[in-house]
Amino acid sequence: MRHIRISRPLLLGWLGVFTFLIASESRLQAATLKLQVQLIWGTGDDHSPDPKHKPLESDVKAKLKDLPLKWSNYFEVNRKDFEVPASGATKVPLSEKCELEVKSVGGSKLEVALFGKGKETLRRTQTLAKGEMLVLGGNAPNATAWLVVLKRIE
Repeated sequence: MRHIRISRPLLLGWLGVFTFLIASESRLQAATLKLQVQLIWGTGDDHSPDPKHKPLESDVKAKLKDLPLKWSNYFEVNRKDFEVPASGATKVPLSEKCELEVKSVGGSKLEVALFGKGKETLRRTQTLAKGEMLVLGGNAPNATAWLVVLKRIE
């Protein structure tokens, strides 16, 4: 059996390259923001007329209860997890009529655009730390509301 000898400087050089590649990959992964968006329906009724709607998780429900909103009950219509690259944007369809576009503008700062029926209805820039939520919304027919809750999960 034949042994291959590798000089110490060559071994240290390769180790340095390997360490650099791992560190670069970690920075790229850290720069990608992991988010969750929920389309929520707000109402004064105790139950949703749509059996597909789900009750909200306690953290989102608590956040909405702390806001000066007139609706007493909220139901999840749709939820999606997605990622936004460090210097890019991601579009997320929430329903047939509603779409969200999220763009990273540096660090944890995001530019969020909400589209309804293909037209931009709202644009906002905000820093969103891990665990924080951004709530966007508007009125709907019959004294109800739609809300979009954007949460940074990582």
